[in-house]
Amino acid sequence: MLDKNTLKDVIAAALTKGGDFADVYVEYKKLTSIGCEDGKIERIHSGIESGAGIRVLSGDHTSYAYTNDLSREGLLEAARIVSHAVAGQGKEVSFELRRVASPVSFAVLQRPDQVTTEQKVQAVKAADEAARAVDRSKIKQVMVGYSDVVQTVVIANSDGDYVEDERIRTRLMVHAVAAEGVLMQTGYEAVGSHSGFELLERNKPEEVGAAAARRAVQMLAAKPAPAGKMPVVLAGEAGGTMVHEACGHGLEADLVQKGLSVYAGKKGQQVAAECVTVVDDATLPDRYGSYSFDDEGVPTRQVVLIENGVLKDFLYDRLTARHDGVKSNGHGRRESYQHKPIPRMGNTYIAPGKDDPQEIINGAGNGLLVKKMGGGQVNTTTGDFVFDVAEGYLIQNGTVGSLVRGATLTGNGPEVLRIIEAVGGDLGFTIGTCGKDGQGVPVSDAQPTIRIKELVVGGTVGTGC
Repeated sequence: MLDKNTLKDVIAAALTKGGDFADVYVEYKKLTSIGCEDGKIERIHSGIESGAGIRVLSGDHTSYAYTNDLSREGLLEAARIVSHAVAGQGKEVSFELRRVASPVSFAVLQRPDQVTTEQKVQAVKAADEAARAVDRSKIKQVMVGYSDVVQTVVIANSDGDYVEDERIRTRLMVHAVAAEGVLMQTGYEAVGSHSGFELLERNKPEEVGAAAARRAVQMLAAKPAPAGKMPVVLAGEAGGTMVHEACGHGLEADLVQKGLSVYAGKKGQQVAAECVTVVDDATLPDRYGSYSFDDEGVPTRQVVLIENGVLKDFLYDRLTARHDGVKSNGHGRRESYQHKPIPRMGNTYIAPGKDDPQEIINGAGNGLLVKKMGGGQVNTTTGDFVFDVAEGYLIQNGTVGSLVRGATLTGNGPEVLRIIEAVGGDLGFTIGTCGKDGQGVPVSDAQPTIRIKELVVGGTVGTGC
């Protein structure tokens, strides 16, 4: 990577026309992805990406340039370009770069860049075969995707911070389609973490493939979901899609400051039931959204966003933190050196409570138990959402009953947080790639088993519970 003297010169060049702060983000990334469809390996892609992003902050404004020319002259040219976008008074800068100690480390037992492509292909094939073996007459299509990344970054800034970090992530996902007559259903399962190829020792590819296929097959026999208002229990295994989409994005400081969040101006106020605490913690081991430093070189830490129902904090990057007169809490993230950092989630979850998950279900009366969430849409300005239910069951007189299909959940995120009646002591995670402003970053979401007093369930009108 680059020596400190070059980085200092680049930062100084970026500030020649003015500005309050400048930083350099240098990235070297090795990637592998493998795709399998119709029982055949359709693609194997591996490559290396490298480049640098140079940024200047001036008040609330950002100037940003990037280049894949990592020579000294290439970086200085990019710095000169970004400096011309700053309106201000040039100044001499003097600073020394000091290495920032990592607040947390993540164990990697099998570096994916030291695992052969053939081993990775065999894992993909094993997942594919296991999915098809669930029911060869009904499973019509299986798609398996494997990916890993070894990313090395160097971050330096005009405050004198110097960070070196390595991020290693591995992921496997399986999508299965089952059909019987004219009826078609899908199943999905994914695993991923901030770890190496040992992920597939803890989560056998055969088990991941079979889980996706079983979900698709069992949905063929599911009854149409009822429609109407009813209690809803979200099982811990459903993961934190609800908290991520309906709550988490609204707690990102840039949306709050732009007035695009329902939580704007509500810090210190009761915004959820007293049993609800929402946390973002990128220090968690073996989680897909974990990291030691954010993409601005700020050490990560646990951030309590909502505590016992009271709004305590937002997710900040450096720019939004400057605007609010606080320190960044380590949530400035970017997809690559080609993107400027913005406030993003890492591992977001509702903290476990004290209630027994089975008693939460028993207390629901007649309603819906959700064990797997699907996709959905959220309006962060209002908090209104619509989510698909990938796996749901009727609750009848407090007992789990028939599997149903075609269910959707409609409601308002902040309102849902206020009417959560019970929070279990369990905690289940899901993974994903979160999109925002054209950037995708790896995240994990989680929640315990929770019971929501009432939600609008979309399904088949006239079908009773």
